[in-house]
Amino acid sequence: MSDVLHVIRPIGDRRFPDLAEVWRFRDLCGALGRRDVTLRYRQTLLGVVWVVLQPLIAGGLFTVVFGKVAKLPSDGIPYFLFAYSGFVAWTAFQNALTRSSGSLLAQASLVTKVYFPRLVLPLSSLWSTAVDFLVGLTSLAVLLAVYRVAPGWPLLTLPLWIALLHAMGLGLGTLAAALSVRYRDLQYALPVLVQLLLYASPVAYGTAAVPARFRALYVLNPLAGTLDGFRWSVAGTAPPSTLSVTMAVAGALVSLAVGLVFFARFERRLADVI
Repeated sequence: MSDVLHVIRPIGDRRFPDLAEVWRFRDLCGALGRRDVTLRYRQTLLGVVWVVLQPLIAGGLFTVVFGKVAKLPSDGIPYFLFAYSGFVAWTAFQNALTRSSGSLLAQASLVTKVYFPRLVLPLSSLWSTAVDFLVGLTSLAVLLAVYRVAPGWPLLTLPLWIALLHAMGLGLGTLAAALSVRYRDLQYALPVLVQLLLYASPVAYGTAAVPARFRALYVLNPLAGTLDGFRWSVAGTAPPSTLSVTMAVAGALVSLAVGLVFFARFERRLADVI
């Protein structure tokens, strides 16, 4: 029998999640995350190969449509490498958002029967997101070697862009997770919104391809600076503007704060409405 005593207190109207309590349940978070990784690939024929195939297919399609047909600029690197690197970064954000947003409904039986900080569920979804991203980043490194593109000193900024992508995805995903418990239609609307955001962000094309009169408005999208920064750090493309970096950092912090605050206020009612 475990000699660890957990005292459960009423949640009340919290303004922010109890991160100390979440930390005490880190073993549960890790166990759920590892299980998610195992289940995600155990019954698939190709397993994690799909993680590499998705950006390869998307990169090829974007190269034909935007590189060959539309003839958009690629900042001095091969268009396939340009599109592939953008899609690897985008996938990190997309997975963090979509997997955390569905975490509560996917574990509804656990939520109604067992006590633990509900924030553990969105956080545990980051395990599979991180595994997928590491595989994608490794394949990107191979592609950089094939094209003989050597990252310079901007590679030192790579952790910043990775953190911003996951923070923004987790923040929006946590908000969507709480909302989708009450408003189930959000599960069907979210993929459409994410797809629209894909084409409104510099994934398949760069910010330089946006007409000058719209560029100041375009960089208000926090993902614009984040994706441009990621591509700059690994492939040496044009650096993001100061405004776009500011919007990227602000967008990630605001998304994370709003998501966590809303989740905390909604948490005590989850078991009743899920």
